[in-house]
Amino acid sequence: MSRFLSNESAALEPYTPGEQPQNIPYNKLNTNESPFPPSPKVLKAISRAELLKMNLYSDPTCAALCAAVAKRNDLKPEQVIAGNGSDELLSFAFRAFCGEGKGCAYANITYGFYKVWAQFYHLDAKVIPLREDFSLNVDDYMDFPGTIFIANPNAPTGMTVPISDIQRLLEANRDRVVVVDEAYVDFGAESCIPLLYRYDNLLILQTFSKSRNLAGARIGFALGSAELIADLNRVKYSFNPYNVNRLSIVAGAAAMADEPYFQKCTSQIEKNRAWTVRELTALGFTVLPSQANFILAKSDRIPGGALYEKLKENGILVRHFDAPARIADFCRISIGSMEQMEALIDEVTKLLEEL
Repeated sequence: MSRFLSNESAALEPYTPGEQPQNIPYNKLNTNESPFPPSPKVLKAISRAELLKMNLYSDPTCAALCAAVAKRNDLKPEQVIAGNGSDELLSFAFRAFCGEGKGCAYANITYGFYKVWAQFYHLDAKVIPLREDFSLNVDDYMDFPGTIFIANPNAPTGMTVPISDIQRLLEANRDRVVVVDEAYVDFGAESCIPLLYRYDNLLILQTFSKSRNLAGARIGFALGSAELIADLNRVKYSFNPYNVNRLSIVAGAAAMADEPYFQKCTSQIEKNRAWTVRELTALGFTVLPSQANFILAKSDRIPGGALYEKLKENGILVRHFDAPARIADFCRISIGSMEQMEALIDEVTKLLEEL
């Protein structure tokens, strides 16, 4: 770092994204991307006419995109805000609903960006351990007066919190915001969207990166009461009004409108996940019960770090976390196409036979 970097910035612990090596064509199962291309409607929507408009600013309200999201979820457009990925909207939420005298709470094993944003905004953060079985118990959050962030399904475990428990949390204190990060909800989990009709202290985040096959477009959205969304827009217009580019707005609206393709892709991922879990379990792995497009798995025969290294040497990328220690023996494996998952199982089988 340079001598000009502020002390505050030097103290930050940046989020570490999944590696994206380009030296060989890896079987990439490390960043929870979709193995499927975007909807054909997306490819049709990004026309030459749209490309010729790139000299113009995008719509700061993202009206077409928000309308498509609202229609699909039976909400009003003013209950939707779009962002440059859900990470940006997380940042807006940390800024809007946390601050002096109002801290944040999140699990000790969860999406790494929660810690990053809490530190970035100098917030008092309460980090609450998951239970021994890696489940999140909302009773551990009941007395916390600040803003609560829950990934549901959780990352990197893939495990879920029942909606009835989220409702208890919302009901217990109507004067605090509960942010439910549903980045992975479309692979078999139950969304909290129905609760929006009853609770104005609920904010839901979702993304186009996973189930809509648009990770490269960087599109996320948040759902909530019109008042909560207005709060996020206040932060947005103080930071980056044109936060979603023209092509992403068009692509997102088209993807949201193609329900059959969405159902086809997510259903296939669920089938591939079930097959992979069965195969790994037969090989002696412990696999946490996931409702996401990834699984967290470990073998008693080979440490997680060693498994990651061996697979990488053989052209397969998975994700390994050195910390926290409780998951150091696990690897997070994205669910790809059947061809990708069969290649993974074949390689894991070979590695175990060589031990």
